[in-house]
Amino acid sequence: MEQKIKQTGINIGGNIRRIRLAAGIRQTELVRMLQLDGVSMTRESLVKIERGIQHITASQLRGIRNCLHTTYDELLK
Repeated sequence: MEQKIKQTGINIGGNIRRIRLAAGIRQTELVRMLQLDGVSMTRESLVKIERGIQHITASQLRGIRNCLHTTYDELLK
């Protein structure tokens, strides 16, 4: 089972949303990109992650980083 990353003190979901919106990418589009990259994700999961309700897995974080062409530093600040 893959370890989940807790968003304690870091607003990972908010950072994902900010970067996604700045790139002009809709949630459904990001989910489609992730699925094509082999990352298991639904739109509902992305919504929960962005709201900080659901923990993100390491592979999801890596996939989002790749799809949004950003860095871990930007996602984890």
